[in-house]
Amino acid sequence: MKFGRSRRLALTAMAAAAALALAGCGGLSGSGPSASGGSLAQAGDLSGQNYVVGGKNFDEQLVLCQITVAALESAGGNVTDRCNTGGTDVTRQALLAGDINIYWEYTGTAWASFFKETRRITDDNELYNLVAQRDLEQNKIQWLDKANFNNTYAFAMTEAKSQELGITTLSQMADYIKAGKAPAGSVCVETEYNSRDDGLRGLEKTYGFTAQNPQVLATGVIYQATADNKCLFGEVFTTDGRIPGLKLKVLDDDKKYHVTYNAAPTIRADVYDANPAVRQVLAPIAQALDYNTILDLNGKVSSFGQNERDVAREWLTQKGFIG
Repeated sequence: MKFGRSRRLALTAMAAAAALALAGCGGLSGSGPSASGGSLAQAGDLSGQNYVVGGKNFDEQLVLCQITVAALESAGGNVTDRCNTGGTDVTRQALLAGDINIYWEYTGTAWASFFKETRRITDDNELYNLVAQRDLEQNKIQWLDKANFNNTYAFAMTEAKSQELGITTLSQMADYIKAGKAPAGSVCVETEYNSRDDGLRGLEKTYGFTAQNPQVLATGVIYQATADNKCLFGEVFTTDGRIPGLKLKVLDDDKKYHVTYNAAPTIRADVYDANPAVRQVLAPIAQALDYNTILDLNGKVSSFGQNERDVAREWLTQKGFIG
């Protein structure tokens, strides 16, 4: 799947190094003047500190990575851009190996993929605290403040169909399917979600329905297929920038089945300990990144084709975070 949340971390150092080399080359295309001081520079002085900023290879992560690059630059840090490092496994391994030293990760990814936990933790703060404590103790990875958005699994339909059928929640979707009103193939999911116990099978059990012959499609295809009414209910990620652009309606997970995926900067403990002010520099950003904000930023990249570096710095400037 797009996020690679459940892939095993069986990555060799050679593969990670090769991916990083490619990422480093790609990162140069977005280079430009360093960000100047704003309110983040007043929060902490990172002069003399070296940060190698990485990130995964999808739009939201590219935006978060570029936000971090600019934020650390504005506070005086020496920053190397390694955005677009690779998938989850490559990027996480790069952090553990010290090839990068900071990137944004998701609480649900750490809980389910890194720590192989199956317990369902419904409280966002509890999940964050459990993940942060374990990662620091076991891997010497420090989690900084988490953002106020949740990029988790969801199902969506077109706004028009949602209004026509009066379906706004997953319970209502389940009732519609159980009533036999949804033709076979109405539910579209990606391969991983279709095969995971905590994917479609668990959703069907929680909400008490069975999808008839669900279509299994590539992640990126589902959004457009749903917009074109080839899928009545399409599996999506809640903060994907294509949602507003394609006029999709995300259905409320009213039984809170899906695990929370709050994003937070993760940084090697040795780098954090060298200057803990990095937490204060990035904390206002995490506080400002609510659902509507990240959806808008993602949409500028995913739906309107804007450059993630430009999108990140324009938002930081508008907020007064950088000069």
